Amino acid sequence: MSTNNTYLAVFLGSKTSARRAAWDALPEGERRAQEKEGMLAWKAWAEKHQDAIVTMGGPLGKTKKVTQRGIDDTSNDMGAFTVVRADSHEAAAKLFEKHPHFAIFPGDAVEIMPVLPIPGAS
Repeated sequence: MSTNNTYLAVFLGSKTSARRAAWDALPEGERRAQEKEGMLAWKAWAEKHQDAIVTMGGPLGKTKKVTQRGIDDTSNDMGAFTVVRADSHEAAAKLFEKHPHFAIFPGDAVEIMPVLPIPGAS
């Protein structure tokens, strides 16, 4: 369990999934209507859980990967993040059940992990 009950939620979505392909194939008007519905639902989710949200976070852009060899462009399934506070890992995860990210939008999942203390830090 996180010592400060803080959890990082990472929103995942494959750019090549069947759900994403179906979303992209929607007529523009229908897609925009679903986007509007999704954003309203996301706002309602944030209002419902406002006491648990430490930082709303936001969408993530293109990724750079830094290694011993240098800096490269890369790709992953991370699309957004939010930081929440909850009494347990399970309670943090429950905040994201039926989240609009995958209930309305073509997202795949939300992964929630505790933010742990830095070893040796006081």
